[in-house]
Amino acid sequence: MIHIVFQLDDIRVLKEAMVLDDSMRGEILQIVDDFAVGPIGATFSAEAVENRKQWWRTILAGGDYDGIVDDGSVKDDQRTVMTLCEKLEADPGETVWIWAAQNKHDVCGYYWLISRLKNFAGRIFILYLNNLPFINTKGHIFYPDNLYDIPPKEFLKARKLARPVTLSEFEVDPDEWVRLGNEDKGVRILEGGKKLVQYDYDYYDGELLGFITNDWQKASKVIHHFLAKAKQITGDAFILWRLKLLIAAGGADVQGELRNMKDFEVKSRAAEPVADPLSS
Repeated sequence: MIHIVFQLDDIRVLKEAMVLDDSMRGEILQIVDDFAVGPIGATFSAEAVENRKQWWRTILAGGDYDGIVDDGSVKDDQRTVMTLCEKLEADPGETVWIWAAQNKHDVCGYYWLISRLKNFAGRIFILYLNNLPFINTKGHIFYPDNLYDIPPKEFLKARKLARPVTLSEFEVDPDEWVRLGNEDKGVRILEGGKKLVQYDYDYYDGELLGFITNDWQKASKVIHHFLAKAKQITGDAFILWRLKLLIAAGGADVQGELRNMKDFEVKSRAAEPVADPLSS
């Protein structure tokens, strides 16, 4: 059994669940890229893959993650899927469980992945924890947005939801990803179920500006407040990039070097003084 998840913290909680249930034991693979942002392209051609890599290089330039696209510190999703398919071809009895929670990150990752696995229909299972209640560590019912929010013992219940990806899904879902790629938008939001809607790259800008005050604040503080309080959030690297663009466009005042989020401060754009006509 091979498990696939889309967020790093999912690996930790899934490993803890395996300790409680030997029948779940297996290799865990993570699809690393956040396909909820950036260009996704309508194909999986080498050109489309490189276009996305170049976009990430631009986003991460000058920050804490500068260079990780090419230095080998982050696993290559293309290689991960290629290796997965090789294992499935070598062992006809091997199965794959795809775990996805009700969030745009997981759902986008699922859409990106599923078309690659069509040749293994009947051996690919989905556990989509969509609007399902679980018990948290305090004994209360809750509806998790992320897999890692679920206590390990609750995975014993979640595993019963595994079902084969249907032939219909193998036909329809890859087409949906192509449709999204053809729209050429930069931000994907989950509306419910597996329905994704897309917006331009500036989707988060308006709400981000609302966390910039009249007082100087570290960019890291502004971004932290955004991630903690905004209705829709995304990764800090993307938000840092948007903040830099807002500053460059004159949307906020800045002091310090525009590199990492702890290297500069921002505040609301100072109003231009208006001359008093009676003073002349």
